[in-house]
Amino acid sequence: MSVYILVVDDEPDVEALFRQQFRRDLRSGRFAMEFAPSAPAALARAADVADPSLILILSDINMPGMSGLEMLPKVRAERPDVPVIMITAYGDAETRRKAIERGAIGLLTKPIDFALLRHEIDTRLEQAA
Repeated sequence: MSVYILVVDDEPDVEALFRQQFRRDLRSGRFAMEFAPSAPAALARAADVADPSLILILSDINMPGMSGLEMLPKVRAERPDVPVIMITAYGDAETRRKAIERGAIGLLTKPIDFALLRHEIDTRLEQAA
């Protein structure tokens, strides 16, 4: 079974950054990454994939239109099986509290600690195996 991670961010350079950080994993087929430029696009993609191949959603909080925090309860209602980690430049206690209350399993602050994120992805891959 091929598994993938959905990354939601309106910044165009995020896709290049993630592809560069995980290039070996992506090249080897260990997992795939899909990118959505907005919360509505991410909700549509999560709804399209009804099988368990979606193992993790990583979402920016601050996006135009629907924010990541507004998307969070909707994606959790649609896909309660898929863990969501929020990403923000502002990792204050209030933002963390809101993210956890709305269903996130964690919050990463920018700049992203890719070693920590890799550990989280490894955990999800083990659970999916």
